[in-house]
Amino acid sequence: MPDFLLPDPFMPSSPHTKPLPYLALGIGIISMGMSAILVRWADAPGPVTAFYRLFLSTLVLTPFFLKRCLKKCNISKKILLAPILGGLFTAVDLALWNTSLFYTTATNATLLVNTNPLWVALGTWLIFREKLSKAFWIGLSIALLGAALVVGGDFLIHPRLGIGDLIAIFAGIFYAAYFLSTQRGREDFHPITYIWLIGLSGSIGLALINFAIGNPLVGYTSQTWGVFWTTAIVSQVIGYVAVSYALGHLPASVVSPSMIGQPVMTAIFAIPFLGEIPNSVQLFGGAIALTGIYLVNRAYQHRDEGQQTTT
Repeated sequence: MPDFLLPDPFMPSSPHTKPLPYLALGIGIISMGMSAILVRWADAPGPVTAFYRLFLSTLVLTPFFLKRCLKKCNISKKILLAPILGGLFTAVDLALWNTSLFYTTATNATLLVNTNPLWVALGTWLIFREKLSKAFWIGLSIALLGAALVVGGDFLIHPRLGIGDLIAIFAGIFYAAYFLSTQRGREDFHPITYIWLIGLSGSIGLALINFAIGNPLVGYTSQTWGVFWTTAIVSQVIGYVAVSYALGHLPASVVSPSMIGQPVMTAIFAIPFLGEIPNSVQLFGGAIALTGIYLVNRAYQHRDEGQQTTT
């Protein structure tokens, strides 16, 4: 996912502890963890698979969007800027991440794109001047150390792997740009409307990216079309709906840190499906990076909880 559709608190969390929300969370993480595998299976350039992931999932959600709009759909030009920008940042994020998968391992690409919480937090510090705790800076340092070990180890093995790692990191930065550009505008929309507009904008952005670099959007095999649809349904629709449902019934403090399970699932899937077995440096660096990302998530969550108790 990388995923531009990482948890967004569209629905207030409740104290329910029934097993269904945890099951939904697990399904969401597994569905997103399959993203890298599916991109590799498609006999198409990465940005093309990214286009169909967004376009087809938006197509699936169109009836729900229209049903919502028949009830209430007052969308002004002023508030459209957030989903338009968010969709364009999403387009670049997915194009970069899908491309990185053809240069580096699926595990590394998924791990490094999931450094996005680091860039989101840094962005809030630089742009919105929000104060960050000491725990955040410790987590950031640990995560960057782990990422440096992964990237450095890959460069030593082969420069091509290192280049793929760097592309994945840039994809994570564009995901952060998506979040920062939309976090103060999403309250103006119903969730379905917001998701649909993001998907539409992102699809247009990816169509333009593919046109600019000369990637054809047609002429692919039936097997590849099957992968396109599977990516849209499994990674996008099922993954997002499942995580959103979990967020509606579990505290964000449970869901958000759990999302670091996505690169872990990708690593597990990559062994039988892609024949990729992580080496010792990747395992060690990845474990350090995931620890840092977890600490950053926790620090950021504690900050949000503190703000809520003072309002």
